[in-house]
Amino acid sequence: MPQYILSIDAGTTSSRAIIFDQQGNQLALAQYEFTQIFPQKAWVEHDALEIWETQLKAIKEVIKKAKLDPQDIACIGITNQRETTVIWDRKTGIPVYKAIVWQDRRTAAYCQDLSAAGHAPTFLNKTGLVIDAYFSGTKVKWILDSDPDLRRRAEQGELAFGTIDSWLIWQLTGGAIHITDVTNASRTLMYNIHELCWDQQLLSILKVPELLLPEVKSSSEVVGHTNEQILGASIPIAGVAGDQQSALFGQLCLEPGTVKNTYGTGCFCIMNTGNKPVVSKNKMLTTIAWQIDGKVTYAIEGSVFTAGALVQWLRDQLHMIEKSADIEDLAASVTHSDGVTFIPALSGLGAPYWDPYATGTIFGITRGTSKGHIARAALEAIALRSRDIILEMQKDAGVDFKTLKVDGGASNNDLLMQIQADVLGAEVIRPKETETTALGAAFLAGLAVGVWPSIQALEAMWQSDRVFTPATNESTKEIINLWHERINRILS
Repeated sequence: MPQYILSIDAGTTSSRAIIFDQQGNQLALAQYEFTQIFPQKAWVEHDALEIWETQLKAIKEVIKKAKLDPQDIACIGITNQRETTVIWDRKTGIPVYKAIVWQDRRTAAYCQDLSAAGHAPTFLNKTGLVIDAYFSGTKVKWILDSDPDLRRRAEQGELAFGTIDSWLIWQLTGGAIHITDVTNASRTLMYNIHELCWDQQLLSILKVPELLLPEVKSSSEVVGHTNEQILGASIPIAGVAGDQQSALFGQLCLEPGTVKNTYGTGCFCIMNTGNKPVVSKNKMLTTIAWQIDGKVTYAIEGSVFTAGALVQWLRDQLHMIEKSADIEDLAASVTHSDGVTFIPALSGLGAPYWDPYATGTIFGITRGTSKGHIARAALEAIALRSRDIILEMQKDAGVDFKTLKVDGGASNNDLLMQIQADVLGAEVIRPKETETTALGAAFLAGLAVGVWPSIQALEAMWQSDRVFTPATNESTKEIINLWHERINRILS
């Protein structure tokens, strides 16, 4: 049988496709950015059709780059930006509204109303999530409320809701399959992570008709096949997981207590908690890590909404750098941030603060402040926000992490990784294959079709690239102290 796996990595800013071989080696990669739409303050949207078009373009290009025929591909794994919400017409396949992105804050006031009405414990107990505009459920309600005709059509079963995985699977199968997996479902505020079903009480509170929702599958099983007219072959779609859960699996964090941090548009730190959901006492999220062969693995997660997006902002809005990678040299042009602290709340603050109205702030600017100081403070901000959630996660787990596995595009920034090790006081380990999000989806898909016989067969493939050893000093302590003092000033 074919031994090549196509991994679709549908991110927040780009559509990517990567082909891996049976040894977990990356053969080829194709990537296309798509438009970020900001119609109002704190609103973030995508064009779902543009996501599909760029994703299809990336898929076709990566197959060509790898010099393969579609028939050479054993299976497809899909990993995706989570919580981003698409509703489309089941007959035409046309979205009824722009995709509302996970970063979007338009439902923040409604979330406050839900909490004020006493619903927070119900949602927390059933979904493991806090009530926040981050998640899909309130976005679905907002779209349906935006037009009475949309709600009527949804109630009659004419419309379909999905996160980006569902949307792409619908397209790849020519509209034949409407599914999601447990990891993506667990991020909607509508899925009971204990009973593994859409929860009627939560749907009633949110006023979301069940006919709108996809069927929920495990993370590693054949859920359908691509339409031959689209890719030129009927390829099994066999692995589906939200990007952060996929990265956890790709990092082979298979034992309870193992943890990884992904540095992408945001930062997302997840710890495997095994077969039991651990309820956080420190405002972390309880979520499903994956489901394989009927067995569910749970995790605790902390989310930083703005990480790589901060570097993009410096690039696109302030024009401080030409390309994102330039941030490292600019930050390294100074030996310290000279008392500058950057609070990166460009989309509110996630865990453990959960303040949707917090805004970005730069403290400590003087006449001597340079672009280098601001760039270095931006890297420190990413590391310090990650430290915030990792410390809370340690409290929940009752253990101190001695090592942190890292991945994502910004993990290739050596200066950022050293700063992370310094402020955390722990070793930071970067793997040779930093595309662990895509690799996790490939692993999940390959397991389902027999490319690999077992999870244990995957473990020999993970290799370390570099270990960053902490060098905590007085300067580091000062950075941390200023951070605590200044972030408290902006919390509303």
